Amino acid sequence: MKTAAIDMREDDATAVPPRAVRRKLEIMRGAAAAFRDRGYAGSSVRDIARRLGMAPGNLYYYFRNKQDILYFCQDYALDVLLREARQIVRRPAPPEEKVKALVRAQVRCMLDELHGSAGHIEFHAVSPARLRKIIAKRDAYERLVRAAVEEGVRARRFAPCDPKLTSLAILGAVNWTARWYRPSGVWSPEAIADGFAEFLVRGLRR
Repeated sequence: MKTAAIDMREDDATAVPPRAVRRKLEIMRGAAAAFRDRGYAGSSVRDIARRLGMAPGNLYYYFRNKQDILYFCQDYALDVLLREARQIVRRPAPPEEKVKALVRAQVRCMLDELHGSAGHIEFHAVSPARLRKIIAKRDAYERLVRAAVEEGVRARRFAPCDPKLTSLAILGAVNWTARWYRPSGVWSPEAIADGFAEFLVRGLRR
């Protein structure tokens, strides 16, 4: 079967033409629903296409297989997070506001932009070459979060802590929302973003 006619730059998912990105995101959100209901391993391309009202052949125009969807989910999310995080850490704002903004941005990306797709935190099906690229972007993002925490510790706005360990704890808490979030639930992505930002930063203050 002919593979995707639209090629995605391996190093930047947001570099895809806007119309193609929109369609890919629609497919990814359909995949998110399938992954929530059946798990990644239990979901097939046919399941995803059925949720979107697409013929599997049409879906293959955009993605070669389920692994491509998973990679796009992770790569696109990280490109969005890195872009926003770089802007946030450069702001002339108190470190606690920066950390809050980082938490809010990540929650909104995962729950609103990605519709709570756990694909953002699934790694087992990504090829080694692609996984190296994803890990490099995740490490770059973690360093930006750590920088904001370190700034707060240096300014004595945060209690003394290991910035790397603290950053990993924050990221772990936020990432886990994709495991339990449901679009039909009582909390909106915005409410979760605000609640997590307040709670996590409160634990850092002196």
